[in-house]
Amino acid sequence: MHEGQARETTRGKPALRPVVWRPPRRPARARAGYSRIPLPPVHRVPLDGTGPEDVRVDAEGRILTGVADGRILCLDPAGHRASAIADTGGRPLGLCPLPDGRLLVCDAERGLLRVEPASGRVETLLQEAAGRPLGVCSNAVVAPDGAVYVTDASGRFPLRHWMGDLLEHSGTGRLIRYEPGAGTAEVVLDGLQFANGVALAPDGSFLVVAETGAYRLTRLWLTGPRAGRRDVFADGLPGFPDNLSTGPGGLIWVAMAAPRQPALDLLHRTHPALRRAAWALPDALRPGPGATAWAIALDSAGRLVHDLQRPGRAFRMVTSVCEHDGRLYLGSLTERAVGVVPLSRGR
Repeated sequence: MHEGQARETTRGKPALRPVVWRPPRRPARARAGYSRIPLPPVHRVPLDGTGPEDVRVDAEGRILTGVADGRILCLDPAGHRASAIADTGGRPLGLCPLPDGRLLVCDAERGLLRVEPASGRVETLLQEAAGRPLGVCSNAVVAPDGAVYVTDASGRFPLRHWMGDLLEHSGTGRLIRYEPGAGTAEVVLDGLQFANGVALAPDGSFLVVAETGAYRLTRLWLTGPRAGRRDVFADGLPGFPDNLSTGPGGLIWVAMAAPRQPALDLLHRTHPALRRAAWALPDALRPGPGATAWAIALDSAGRLVHDLQRPGRAFRMVTSVCEHDGRLYLGSLTERAVGVVPLSRGR
């Protein structure tokens, strides 16, 4: 654990060191409640584990996800049978299937891993960058040149205390470029507000990182005259962006884990002592994420194409969305199932 996480604790949690921040104004969409075009009813594919945080589909059409007990599960294309293909011994989050059939796994406790599905072998690739351990290895994507871009969500708070990072707003998230051949890593973006999902543009010219704590998607240019520069891809989102994925048609899908919370925005605008007091409360006494199932999709220019949402009675806290064969596969940090919904091209 990084020293910023460890020493000062409040009831077993890292002590909060709030940073003054004025959140962007809540957009009208955040106040509207639900989208004009609802997310279709969610079909649940039950699992024998909790929290399929990220869901991906491999080249064979199999559904892959990781659950809280450390297992990587594989569902057949029909979604009728799930089997464990590996156990990371930690908490797997983001998954990235590789062309050779292997799987990159971002583990919140163990760093960047590579899994051999046929044997279950787990190999550790990366545990630190720039002299700092990966605090919460969250998501990864492979660029056309073979480099792996990895998000490290927080240098202050472990996954089980993710809410502390949003309250503190200290911006310790990073985007790391890892070179598999050389085994080297460099930080290409830092100061990110809970760096979460990462997705590649259809043409590989840029990638997008979700900053959950800032309601923002940040773009890093990889090619062309702007290579190496960052700018804003989408800002002032109406909810908390989580994992990202690039669909077969080139859309960038964004899992919206929860709507923005007026109480949290208010806390950020008031004296930091109030945030420390809120953090000291037992978890059960603090407001939790709003119960909703929500996914949006943007084109390569950042324009909204899909905005699909429904009440979270059957499935809630969508942390990943993956488009495949006319369906959306949904992950969640809290559910014991993968969600499946049809995608209508007329929307």
